[in-house]
Amino acid sequence: MNSATDLPFVDELSVEVAAAPGKVWDSLLRVVDGSFGSPSTVHAARLLACADREASGPRPLAAGSAFPGFHVERAEPGRELALRGGHRFSDYALTFRLDEQAPGHTRLRAETRATFPGLKGRAYRTLVIGTRMHVLVTNRILGAVKRRAES
Repeated sequence: MNSATDLPFVDELSVEVAAAPGKVWDSLLRVVDGSFGSPSTVHAARLLACADREASGPRPLAAGSAFPGFHVERAEPGRELALRGGHRFSDYALTFRLDEQAPGHTRLRAETRATFPGLKGRAYRTLVIGTRMHVLVTNRILGAVKRRAES
């Protein structure tokens, strides 16, 4: 696998959170770890032959942690959570960045980079990116982090 920055840019989504970066960070770790542990996610990871198919490594999430579809490449508390994954149709990275906007206010960004090699990869890209399924899932994660951090 290449470095995440070597992968083509797909998109960046963000949300403003009325909470300090530390609280947003704690919420991000819980939401991300909990979002990929369902039986359907585990099944999908197996069907796609994901490199990471089950939860392993330290909790809360840290470098070396894994869950279906991703592993944690970098975890800089309060700043950045870099996830990486791959399967038969794509190599991809999802990086969450936290930017303090003002005391008690954080912008949470989710940058996606991916490559989709071959004809099957292009078809998979159409299914996931072209239908905006990826945007819906990413926005759901961002919204869940916002709700948790602000509660």
